[in-house]
Amino acid sequence: MNNIIKLVWLIPVLPLIGFLINGLGRKALSKTLSGYIGSAVVLGSFVLSFLVFLQVKNGASATVHFFNFIDLSTFKIAFDFKIDQLSTLFLLIITGVGFLIHVYSTAYMHDEEGMNFAKYFAYLNLFVFSMLLLVMGGNFVIMFIGWEGVGLCSYLLIGYWYRNTNYTDAANKAFIMNRIGDLGFLLALFWLISKLGTVQYDDIFTTASLAKLSAKDITGITLLLFVGATGKSAQIPLFTWLPDAMAGPTPVSALIHAATMVTAGIYMIARSNALFSLAHQTQTIISIVGLATALLAASIAIKQNDIKKVLAYSTVSQLGFMFVALGTGNYVAAVFHVLTHAFFKALMFLGSGSVIHAMGGEQDIRKMGGLHKHMKITSITFLIGCLAISGIPGFSGFFSKDEILAGAYGHSTLLYSITLFAALLTAFYMFRLYIITFTGKFRGTHDQEHHLHESPKAMTIPLIILGILSVIGGYVGVPEVLGGHHELAAYLSPVVKSAEHHLSHNTEFMLMGLSTILVVISISFAWARFRNYSIEGEAKGLGSLLENKWYVDEIYQKIILNPLKSISAFFNNIIESKLIDGAVNGVGKMINYGSRQLRWLQSGQVGGYVLLMVIGMLILFFIQLFL
Repeated sequence: MNNIIKLVWLIPVLPLIGFLINGLGRKALSKTLSGYIGSAVVLGSFVLSFLVFLQVKNGASATVHFFNFIDLSTFKIAFDFKIDQLSTLFLLIITGVGFLIHVYSTAYMHDEEGMNFAKYFAYLNLFVFSMLLLVMGGNFVIMFIGWEGVGLCSYLLIGYWYRNTNYTDAANKAFIMNRIGDLGFLLALFWLISKLGTVQYDDIFTTASLAKLSAKDITGITLLLFVGATGKSAQIPLFTWLPDAMAGPTPVSALIHAATMVTAGIYMIARSNALFSLAHQTQTIISIVGLATALLAASIAIKQNDIKKVLAYSTVSQLGFMFVALGTGNYVAAVFHVLTHAFFKALMFLGSGSVIHAMGGEQDIRKMGGLHKHMKITSITFLIGCLAISGIPGFSGFFSKDEILAGAYGHSTLLYSITLFAALLTAFYMFRLYIITFTGKFRGTHDQEHHLHESPKAMTIPLIILGILSVIGGYVGVPEVLGGHHELAAYLSPVVKSAEHHLSHNTEFMLMGLSTILVVISISFAWARFRNYSIEGEAKGLGSLLENKWYVDEIYQKIILNPLKSISAFFNNIIESKLIDGAVNGVGKMINYGSRQLRWLQSGQVGGYVLLMVIGMLILFFIQLFL
């Protein structure tokens, strides 16, 4: 085994060390030192991840065994790391984008007190550690440990400003909704163990093991795994936590909701592609749910006015595109879009943070406008992100989006048409956001305008790097029709097998041309509609419906939360208080009463004791003689 592969344990351990140092030393460390430590450990993980990636690219993939996590005579769960093409790609995304977000945070969070500043970086480091454990695990149990770890860290980071009850409510919502999905994941693990006696990837994803599973088993297991994925990756019906999670600091939004946590579901299904490829009913459900999520979230984003909420619903929508790819068996396209999305969405979240920083905490785009002349770097990089997510040729999003659309077209014309419509909505609402925020006249207060300025270098340098990656990141997947060899697909081929959708080059050119023309029309419509933007009156009709997010939260409140609260009140007030407590208290009262009556037998009178002895002797004689 290569020496670099032997050092893979350091990749997650370095962020764990950063978490311990910043967490335990938060009262003693300066803010500068906390920021350096938090960023340096992630940089160290990135360097090691890159070296491991080079080794894997040269064919050095391996399963690294450390010890047995559970060791019984008939059942073992090993603590292994799976180092292959898929895991190393995610390692680069997590540590690379994660490092840039850590650097950005050193400036964005500079107003925090020293102890809270260190605590923030401790949470970030713990999150990176958990995410690395998730993607490096050699079996489903290690993945699940990391899976739960990122759920915990998201709770801590979303509710970081815990004195605000709305923020703690958002953290609770994220935690609880993720637990619903996690239950599905856990049940799938128990099902696998009961049928195959193992959770190890190398044992499950073999022809012999898969042959032991019936069609019912495969459908049931994959559906339960998909339930887990809908929680982490915010798909219908478990998607409402992600927009509310914008309560956390903006760098947290970039880390959790762009490059890492929300893509965990994509990674899990891509890792299990051998299993999901046999579950055609599950794949159909994944396609339908992904498409519905992409369309629903895109429609909501059209009328949102909070800059981070627009990006949040955009994330939900883009995750929907990835699930469409997974559902059509196009696993490489889904992973490809994870890669490009990590670049341009992290860029736009950090860009929004730069805007919020300059606006003194203001997030309402209706009170912005004309920021380009004050914040040219933020404006240009944000524009690059908008062009990439819209799928303009030459930018990273064009290649991954086109591959998803081509796969959808090869699967079903109807699926393609609706997916393309969602992509057009994406271009419209992203340029609505850009035009209202950065062009036209400034609509904020005089004091805000006076303080408008470009962000410090610690914030703009990550924006520039992510802007460059948002342009060039897609060139690892240039298709043959454009003269490329899709290097990403070739790299992932030993691990990820995608369904073949054979399209002629003429068809592919037609699809690319059609989507590009329609996207340009959509952008032009947004420009014509919002270039002279002024604050609008109250939305009505469909606009009001979209602004209120289709009232999904209100529907959940009425049909799920309120009935649950009523049932809980009934169980608390009737079942718990009167029946259970009544029974327990009744036993206590009965014993107490009986004891009070029996104590009269201890009267202290010798004659009474003699009488009782005589009665006892008579009873014994009676038993011996007559029974």
